[in-house]
Amino acid sequence: MKRMTSLFAAVGLLLAAGSSWAADKVVFGTNWLAQGGHGGFYQAVVDGTYAKYGLDVEIKMGGPQVNTRPMLPAGRLDFLMGGNLLLAFDNVRNGIPTTVVAAIFQKDPQAFMAHKGQYADFAALTKAPSVLVSKDGQFSFWQWMVTRLGFKDEQLRPYGFNLAQFLSDKSMVQQAYGTAEPLYAAKEGAEVDVFLLADQGWSTYGSIIETRSELVENNPDLVQRFLDASIEGWNNYLYGDRAAAYAAIIAANPEMTVEKLDAEMAQFDKLEIIDSGEAVEKGIGAMSPERIEAFHDLAVESKIIEAGAVDLSKVADTRFVNKGKGLDIKAKLTGK
Repeated sequence: MKRMTSLFAAVGLLLAAGSSWAADKVVFGTNWLAQGGHGGFYQAVVDGTYAKYGLDVEIKMGGPQVNTRPMLPAGRLDFLMGGNLLLAFDNVRNGIPTTVVAAIFQKDPQAFMAHKGQYADFAALTKAPSVLVSKDGQFSFWQWMVTRLGFKDEQLRPYGFNLAQFLSDKSMVQQAYGTAEPLYAAKEGAEVDVFLLADQGWSTYGSIIETRSELVENNPDLVQRFLDASIEGWNNYLYGDRAAAYAAIIAANPEMTVEKLDAEMAQFDKLEIIDSGEAVEKGIGAMSPERIEAFHDLAVESKIIEAGAVDLSKVADTRFVNKGKGLDIKAKLTGK
């Protein structure tokens, strides 16, 4: 009996010590102000998924006055939500020691929009008299559109992220983020057709998750736990109750409302941006070396990047994804 009492006392001490263990602090940076496309991460915070994986996650928003990208290599962030693979290629080309470890969006939401019924299909946009494209777009996807899809530089007009030109001219075509500008146009009473570049061959992933290369090498367990928890968060957000995540997003960015978030998520679903492609069988976050290489080749052929400038072996590490993580949660919540 005395031995049993001592055993119980020892277990009690271990449990007490365990309760005081600090969770690993992780700072995760997003690429813009809180919105629906960040929802899975907020979900994992508010429903305790990160805590379950032993993580204390702080989400640091990007925004018009906040550039989170340099914070990652500087050590002020542990993980960063990036855009498409071109940014990762640039990091490798410039010797910045970061690595892509997941891709939340199977499709880049980059799109073009036209007034409803003005153009029969995407190919017809090559006949549009004016196409509004931002400076960044002119040196990336526009070069591919000219090289491969029959668009002409004569069509090009600068896009200043204002809908006024588009709304005033029915023949105007402009670049758009598939889950943003079409909704803004609708609010102004303009019906639009949306053409996702991913559906035309722009094969990059979107919302890539990057971390420092030294973290991948020295603490792969932390990387795995962060991604596993984030993927669970995304499945619960997409297929479960989003109310608490919505509340967290609105608290971080009061310009958001439940109605705006619902409309944004409806666009994500309609355009099949997140749970599609490789993610259907391999889980959200899935990515493959073959697809990364194919997009790299597209970028080289379109003269977006120079041949030989990027060591593809340093761009991404796929060992943390493609394991079917979260498929059980999806099945339970959808009954499929």
